[in-house]
Amino acid sequence: MSIVISELDYAHPGADSLFFDISFGVGPGEHAAIVGTNGVGKSTILRILSGELEPDGGEFSVGGTVLSMTQDVGMSRPDDTLRDMLIEVAPPQLRSAGRALVRAERAMLDGSDDGMAYAEALTEWGDLGGYELESDWAAAAERSVKSAVDDVNTRLVGELSGGERKRLVLDLLLNSKADVLLLDEPDNYLDIPTRVWLERKITEFPNCILMVSHDRSLLETAASKIVVLEGSGCWVHGGSYATFPEAREKRQALLGDALKRWNEEERRLHAHMKVMKARAAQNFKNATKANAAETRWEKFVAAGPPPPPVADQRIHVQLRGADSARRVLTLKELTMNDLFFPFSDEIHFGERVGLIGPNGTGKTHLLRALNGELSPTDGTITRGPRTSVGTFTQINDRPDFLGREAVDICRDRVADDEKAMKSLARYGLANQARQEFETLSGGQKARLEVLCLELEGHNVLLLDEPTDNLDIESSEALEQALDGFVGTVLAVSHDRTFLESLDRFILIDDDGDVYSLPDFEVAMEALADPAKVASIKFAKRLNA
Repeated sequence: MSIVISELDYAHPGADSLFFDISFGVGPGEHAAIVGTNGVGKSTILRILSGELEPDGGEFSVGGTVLSMTQDVGMSRPDDTLRDMLIEVAPPQLRSAGRALVRAERAMLDGSDDGMAYAEALTEWGDLGGYELESDWAAAAERSVKSAVDDVNTRLVGELSGGERKRLVLDLLLNSKADVLLLDEPDNYLDIPTRVWLERKITEFPNCILMVSHDRSLLETAASKIVVLEGSGCWVHGGSYATFPEAREKRQALLGDALKRWNEEERRLHAHMKVMKARAAQNFKNATKANAAETRWEKFVAAGPPPPPVADQRIHVQLRGADSARRVLTLKELTMNDLFFPFSDEIHFGERVGLIGPNGTGKTHLLRALNGELSPTDGTITRGPRTSVGTFTQINDRPDFLGREAVDICRDRVADDEKAMKSLARYGLANQARQEFETLSGGQKARLEVLCLELEGHNVLLLDEPTDNLDIESSEALEQALDGFVGTVLAVSHDRTFLESLDRFILIDDDGDVYSLPDFEVAMEALADPAKVASIKFAKRLNA
């Protein structure tokens, strides 16, 4: 089955048009990815196709059974059970029946119903295939969750890591027989081994997939078509992301050439009309030719010019930093809540260090300890002289930003409104200056947080998944800025393109062992088979 979209048009309530004249198709068996800058409407298109939003104009059709996954699935309600979470990604009829079953069960347990409604809901659930779906849930949980899931009806979502929640849902969807899958940022929260698994599962899925992703490695491997949202419309690159940058550059050049030719032709027709008008004024026999020239020019102008090249998003990140002592951080016999065995290491000025390993091994806990937010269970962390530490949070968890407009957040860090607005403009956030932090998109929040790090002028940056919510252009701008940053960087990341720019790596494995790895190639070899990391050449164990 397939997806067909024709002249789709949408505006948020009370806001200007988000996009219009969106037209593209995804055929049976095709795996397409929507790319574009943050806030351009990628997720909105998936929400329209899933039936969650109504478009303002245009038409679309989605053939066959459709299953969809939002980018924040399982993240906002940790007190829900796994059953609650999995019901929300079930087919529409089963989703409605599952919700009714949960309501009836609660009513029976609190005494507000005698159990008749529960019996009816249970019968409908079974008739629609609910018991078979529960069997699929159990199989997916066994494959995806490290600890045994005895009962999805009682196991809480918050007891699973973010990566386990995402993998559980993805495992369920990618092993389903759905005709169409709509996946919004399926790679977020996944560690590198799981991203490699995801790429393989998407490639093997026999039916239609439309996804949104910023993971350049995943796009190159798993997408067979790229749908590009830009300039309020869209265009399609019929290949993988590996050839997309070259295709876009060529398209921009062609659009520029076409517009140049149109302008030249318009000037030529207009000049010819003026000449014929002048001749007609001298000799009425030329009036017919003059009218014909004027009609030709008017028709040409009425048809309008071809679209111009789309202006590239300009993100100018200027991470300045400053000098510090040679030893920036000294870790002695450090451990956190038994997440990993005590280890020792030194971080030196100017290093770019990646903290890597499977989800749940304690990388974010370690980063928070280095920031002073958490205390280590054992061991010590010593900062060198003249160090100033700034932190980027994985989920943009900034209570100090809530309820505040973006321009006010920046003004706290610069002298006046004018400088604050110029800073926001460099990050492509000028139009969001008067928006409150919680109303920004995930990518806009991430850009604002990176901007604050820049304005604060730290010389040690602790970055927790900095590219997870950034669009590709913003990720590339951040990578370029870090390359020229005068200071030290420690980053937790599962973005392989981002990790390739770092110098060395600290790997925490599932057993709690900690290793120092000298470069990206060795790090990828260790992640591909963590059980053999101890035997990998140049891998050095840091545990005492």
